[in-house]
Amino acid sequence: MSPFEFFFSFYGLLLGFSVAELVGGFARVVHERRHVTLGWLTPLLAIFVAIDIATFWNQAWAFFREAPYNFALLVLGLVVASVFYVAATLVFPKDLKAGDNLDEHFWRHKRLVLFSVMLANLAMAAVFFLVAGLSGQLAEPPTSLIVGLVFFSLVTLAAALSQRRRVVLTLLAVLVLYQGYHIGRWTVALFQGPGWPVTEAARTAAAKAVQE
Repeated sequence: MSPFEFFFSFYGLLLGFSVAELVGGFARVVHERRHVTLGWLTPLLAIFVAIDIATFWNQAWAFFREAPYNFALLVLGLVVASVFYVAATLVFPKDLKAGDNLDEHFWRHKRLVLFSVMLANLAMAAVFFLVAGLSGQLAEPPTSLIVGLVFFSLVTLAAALSQRRRVVLTLLAVLVLYQGYHIGRWTVALFQGPGWPVTEAARTAAAKAVQE
């Protein structure tokens, strides 16, 4: 087992619990959809948190797959994944009763959820810049990364602090669209690439090429 496999068996498990909380919360709402009012705020928040968790899964592959085994990295993974888990548990209410309006739950918890997500992102960015800077791998900070981090943090902070429904709704939509933009870029790269063998004939040809 490689150091990354060992690290990710722990980190990925904790992030998986967060995804399970979100999916389970959504399932409860679907089950009680005739008796509760869903609105737009909670679904947007759930999408935002879910995609950000997927982003951290992707960052683990990009950032940690060459990392050596280190207990501090396990603790870092524990902290970051735990923050996401707490945020995920607060997106949907644990118990739903007839007549509940999810907007009321949203306003009680959205600040903690958004602050948690923002702090997790800032913590991971800090570790990246610290490791890359101290090891001499970063001659100068990448502009696109800095701009994206500042934009993400400012919009998330504004959404966390605002008490105006229309403003928060707009900011959450902007955050989801921002995430969608990056998903779109990855989608284009996926289909512009050479592809991978998905048919039996292609897999057989690929196996023969490796043997040769």
